[in-house]
Amino acid sequence: MSLVPDPDNRRQFQRVRVDAAVRLYSDREMWATTLVDLALKGALVERPREWVGEVGKIQRLELRVNPLVIVSANARIAHVGENFIGFCFERMDLDSFVALKRLIELNLGDPAQLGRELAALDR
Repeated sequence: MSLVPDPDNRRQFQRVRVDAAVRLYSDREMWATTLVDLALKGALVERPREWVGEVGKIQRLELRVNPLVIVSANARIAHVGENFIGFCFERMDLDSFVALKRLIELNLGDPAQLGRELAALDR
């Protein structure tokens, strides 16, 4: 284990695993998929076979943890792989942000870490 920070790792936000169904929306289509992991800044999802999109474009993500917990956000496509799509959240309503924050809080298990991540959102 190295104690020297990896200069290639720019991740400031902890990823957590949350069991959620995902719907991706473009301006013309919708795809159902599964959440891989989630952070305050974005999400990694399984790439649907028929999905169409390109890095830099905005799509709408709807993460359904259960019927009462839904996170809905406009998200920029950050990277696309053969099996996964990474999204960076651009805009979401207050209810979705509160639900996202609570999901992260419950799964991090460290209130201090959540505070650091919330502070980093302003940067």
